[in-house]
Amino acid sequence: MKHVKLGHLDVGRIGLGMMGMSFAYTGAGSDDAESIRTLHRALDLGVTMIDTAEVYGPYTNEELLGRALKGHRDRAVVATKFGMISHTGRNGLDSSPASIREAVEGSLRRLGVDHIDLYYQHRVDPQTPIEETIGVLADLVTAGKITHIGLSEAGPDTIRRAHAVHPITALQTEYSLWTRDPEPQTLPVLRELGIGLVAYSPLGRGWLTGAITADTHFEATDFRATNPRFTGTNFDHNLRLADQVKAVASDAGATPAQVALAWLLTRGDDIVPIPGTKRVTRLEENTAADSLTLAADQIARLDALADAAGDHHNEAQMKMIGL
Repeated sequence: MKHVKLGHLDVGRIGLGMMGMSFAYTGAGSDDAESIRTLHRALDLGVTMIDTAEVYGPYTNEELLGRALKGHRDRAVVATKFGMISHTGRNGLDSSPASIREAVEGSLRRLGVDHIDLYYQHRVDPQTPIEETIGVLADLVTAGKITHIGLSEAGPDTIRRAHAVHPITALQTEYSLWTRDPEPQTLPVLRELGIGLVAYSPLGRGWLTGAITADTHFEATDFRATNPRFTGTNFDHNLRLADQVKAVASDAGATPAQVALAWLLTRGDDIVPIPGTKRVTRLEENTAADSLTLAADQIARLDALADAAGDHHNEAQMKMIGL
């Protein structure tokens, strides 16, 4: 697999998001053995960035990665996140110094590692100045417990303030053919500062794979059941968008998922999508996008797609984005 740089961090240009292995997309249950096979196959295919978080489960996702990493630690760039769980008894987001220090020790223990390669603030904590949060993370870099600092869903002003305290390696944000919000304001700031972008949900939570149809039903435990883009009239609008991706995929001799990922890779060599899957077959399909070259007219057709209908998170989650 080709490699790119997120700041100074070298990674394979397609990563693997682990959230769905034990969290959010759980209608069909989870299979840890298959997930571990998928993780090992990812490493064999040249995937290096493996993304998890303490809140996934909570905690069980990191434990799963810890089991999978035994004997393979030097092949993986381990990325995890803090801040959605309070370790100080506070309600809601917590990136206070005391909570961070507790969180990092828990993650190190569950992952079975002596350092975390990329440690993200999962969401900006309005109650803790970003300078205070990054100051603690800088101390953890000095102590050797983490190597690189990341932010997730932070706004341009917060990114600048954070980067002024300690270099930020990557911003994780939702970015795909149907979520292009980072392009007008966030991407220019990242490129000005030399910060990479890690794109989560690059396949639109499954929508851009072509697998979702008018007859698709989501179990109550699957968060898409209440996501605005998967409900009401938005669902019908977004089906038409997915059909257009399928048409380009047919022309390209590829799957819709591969086309969606290949399009993201055309946006810059500082962008790393982390499609999530718990199945080896889907992983192999996704990573094959590394060798797919889209024609100029195909890229133009994808660029011209209409915006997806509906917010990409529910109302409460949207309030935590872009702070």
